[in-house]
Amino acid sequence: MSQVLVIESSARKEGSISRQITAEFIEAWQHKHPEDKISVRDVAVDVVPHLDENLLAGWMSPAETHSEAQKSALARSNELTQELLAADVLVLAAPMYNFAIPSTLKAWLDHVLRAGVTFKYTEQGPQGLLTGKRAYILTARGGVYTGSPANTFDHQEPYLRQVLGFIGITDVSFIHVEGVAMGPEAMTKGLELAKAQLAEAI
Repeated sequence: MSQVLVIESSARKEGSISRQITAEFIEAWQHKHPEDKISVRDVAVDVVPHLDENLLAGWMSPAETHSEAQKSALARSNELTQELLAADVLVLAAPMYNFAIPSTLKAWLDHVLRAGVTFKYTEQGPQGLLTGKRAYILTARGGVYTGSPANTFDHQEPYLRQVLGFIGITDVSFIHVEGVAMGPEAMTKGLELAKAQLAEAI
């Protein structure tokens, strides 16, 4: 049995394409892997605060010196990190906002990218500690970036691929729903293509 952790990040609760494709993913995964346990954390609803001095102090200073705010910040980071450590499969649902990821998802990443926990520094350089995990990135994009000149504006896939690789997750599949702001026909085409890719990837 595998543990699947899904991170939702769309600011939209209704009409969200990334939430729609994530629901498709969960249904397909449960059908193929009925014994697996799936947990969902919605960082657009249960918002993770941005990295601040309390969290930095919680990481870097002795526990006996922590203020209540620092203890709370560290406890939150520990909870999020433990969820990630326990997962065999990570699913990030990420709409493209201004050519990148939602700030809520960036805040989650800032809480779980932790030296000595999810990566470490060695004489050979940084080493990811989460090897053996698999990740699926489900995105929704207003335009078409894959295989087009607009690809230079894509700061979503390169960043997520790099940051996951940094913590040791290199088995990463991207499923993009593209063209969702280019009219009903383009959106339908984008969804159909993504669903086909999803069926092959699971």
